[in-house]
Amino acid sequence: MGSNSSLIPELEEVVQHGSREKRVDTLKRVTALFLDGASRYKDEHVDLFDDVFGLLIEQIEAQARAELSSHLAPVSNAPAKVLRKLANDDDISVAGPVLKLAPRLAEADLVDVANSKSQAHLHAISGRSTLGEAVTDVLVRRGNREVARRVADNRGAKISEKGFYRLVKRAEEDGILAEKVGLRPDIPAPMFRDLLSKATAVVHRRLIASATPEVRTAICDVLTKVSKEVGARVGPRDYREAQRLVLALDQANQLNEAALAAFCAEGKFEESVVALAALSKVPIKIVDRLMDGERPDPVLILCKAADMSWPTVKSIMTSCAKDNGVSVIGIDSALANYERLSVSTAQRVVRFWQVKQSA
Repeated sequence: MGSNSSLIPELEEVVQHGSREKRVDTLKRVTALFLDGASRYKDEHVDLFDDVFGLLIEQIEAQARAELSSHLAPVSNAPAKVLRKLANDDDISVAGPVLKLAPRLAEADLVDVANSKSQAHLHAISGRSTLGEAVTDVLVRRGNREVARRVADNRGAKISEKGFYRLVKRAEEDGILAEKVGLRPDIPAPMFRDLLSKATAVVHRRLIASATPEVRTAICDVLTKVSKEVGARVGPRDYREAQRLVLALDQANQLNEAALAAFCAEGKFEESVVALAALSKVPIKIVDRLMDGERPDPVLILCKAADMSWPTVKSIMTSCAKDNGVSVIGIDSALANYERLSVSTAQRVVRFWQVKQSA
């Protein structure tokens, strides 16, 4: 490290007896020494500086810590321990530069900060040039509106399916977020469709205006498909043929969950509705309305009232309801809700539907 290493002998004196002013002065000199030779230092030299910085930043004011953070943040081999300490500082003027820029901060360090610190800390993290899914999962879960928007707008941020699910859900009440999420090239197709189906006309226009020609075409295709599906459901479905088939199965003692699952697997919507109505002892028109809804909860209640097994319920959701864009996350969430729901509670809800329908 050359003759400048003569700074080290004075460290003990500064730490044990030096004033805050002396600490700050020594910190500035050590920082300058590190920055001057950072590109040439070996790991053991960087570790030594790490220990020195750790001692010197104790009991000094935030301004000095913030200056150190700004100097070390962009350095590719900055000492890791002091970076973590600065990143966890409650003062965002200290933590901010490191959280935004420091390449040496590991993903686990960012996750820890995102799980425990303020919205200002989360906002700083969300602006990093690259972010892994583990970090964005926490940012989307804990972050406020501005954090969510910044994550969605960050093309260097990798977003998991769970993260997209949360963003799309939040976008139902935030048109700006809906626009930013909709313009991401990595959004899964089912979630893109779900986002567009629930977005306002204003958001549609903004997305089309801001999108690349390829994305603009995709948006228009999805909107056209949604419109056609809505239009196709204006008139009632004809269940007469399906009723004849299901009645024949019932008379042959072959109408069961396996038959219902088979209808779903083959994409036979009318037969699935009639079979589910027969097995749950609910009128076809009620099942038709519930099956065609956007939310899975009514179908879960209907199946639980008939005490159906989860594989059968899953087949209904994944096959017959696939046009509603049910995701893997949605299936997992539905399973958790289905397991929590009791048969007695579900039967009470179904009885209410039946009474309301007959009134």
